[in-house]
Amino acid sequence: MGRDRGPPRRDLRGRRGVSRLRPPKSLAGRAALALVVMGGAFALFWWRGPSFHAIGHAFTRVEWQWVVVAIGFNLVSVVARALAWTTVIRQAMPAPHPKPLTVFSAFSVGLFANAVLPGRIGELARVAVLVRKLPRRKGLWATLVGTVLAHRVFDIVPVIFLVVFVVVTAKVPAWAITILLIVVGSGIGLFAFALVSARTPEGTRVDGVGAARRVVAMARQGLGVMRTPLGMAVAISFQIAGWVCQLFAVWTAMRAFDIHAPLPAAGVVLLVMNVVTIFPFWPGNVGAVQLAIAAPLSASYGVNYGVGVAYGFGLQAIEASVGIGVGLLFLAREGLSFAMLRVMPSAAQTELPGGEQEEPLDEPERAGVSG
Repeated sequence: MGRDRGPPRRDLRGRRGVSRLRPPKSLAGRAALALVVMGGAFALFWWRGPSFHAIGHAFTRVEWQWVVVAIGFNLVSVVARALAWTTVIRQAMPAPHPKPLTVFSAFSVGLFANAVLPGRIGELARVAVLVRKLPRRKGLWATLVGTVLAHRVFDIVPVIFLVVFVVVTAKVPAWAITILLIVVGSGIGLFAFALVSARTPEGTRVDGVGAARRVVAMARQGLGVMRTPLGMAVAISFQIAGWVCQLFAVWTAMRAFDIHAPLPAAGVVLLVMNVVTIFPFWPGNVGAVQLAIAAPLSASYGVNYGVGVAYGFGLQAIEASVGIGVGLLFLAREGLSFAMLRVMPSAAQTELPGGEQEEPLDEPERAGVSG
C-alpha cells in the first residue's frame, strides 16, 4: 500500500493513547526545572521555617568535640561501605580485582560527586575511577555498574532493620507506622526478587528492551555475590556496620547541638534524611532536608524548631565534610577534575557483558558521548 510513500518521521509503535512526561533534554531546560523546584523549597523554608536569628543562636552553642566524634563515625561508615562494595566486586568479576584502597578511592570520588552535583553522578564516577585502574576487558564497565546496583540492593537489609527499630522504639504517629511497615514489606519483596534474579541462569530471557534491559542485565551481573552465601553475608555485614556508624554519627551530632533526645530519635532523623535525599533535585536538597529533620524532632521530642533546623544544617555539613574532604583528596590522587565528573555517561550507554569492546575512559570527551 503506497510504495511511493516516504517513511514516517517518527516511530509510531506504542504511541496509541500513551502520554509520557519526560524531563527536558537541554541544559537550560533542566536548569529551569531545578530552579523552579529549588525556589518552591526555599519558599516553603521561608514560610514554615524558623527565624534566622534562632538558627544562628543555635550555632553559637555548638560543642565541637561532639562534632569531631560525629565526623569520625561518618568516616568509619564510609570505610565499611567501601569494604562492602569491594566484596561485591570480588564476587562479580574474575581476577585481577582492584585493591581495597583503590575501591575506597573510587568510592570517595563518588561521594564527592554526589555531594556537589545534582542527580546520582557519583555512582558512575566511582565506576569510571575503577575502569581506569583495571586491565581492559569486555563488559568491564557494565559489570562494575552492576556491582554499584548490587551494592545499593544490600542497603535494603539495614534499612529494614532501621525501620523496625524506629517503629518499635521511637515516637512515631500511627499513620507513619503504617507507611513504614509498607516500606519494610516492599524492601523484603525487592530483596527476594534480587536474590531470585541473581540465582536465575544467565541464559534466561530478559524482558524489556533498550535502557531497561541494560540495567536489568547489569544488575544481574553485579548481583553475582548473592550466589555465594558467605560473600553475601560479608557484604551485608559491612553495610549494616556502615549504617550503625551513621546512626551513631547522627546521635553524637545531636549532642553537639545540645539536643538530648534518645537514640531512637536519631533513627528517625537518619530515616527521614535518607528519604528526602532519594531524589536529589539540587546538591544535597539543602533546605528541604532541614525542614524534614526539624519537624519530627519538634513534634515528638520537644526540640525547639530553630534548633532542629540548625541541627539539620550541621548534620548535613558533617556528612558533606567527609564526602567532600576525602573525595577531593582522592580526586587529586586519581588525576581527575571536577569538569570530568560532569560528563559521566549513563547506565544506558554502557556495553552489556559479552558485548562489543569498550572504549577507554581516560579522556573526558569520550566519557561524555551520548548514546
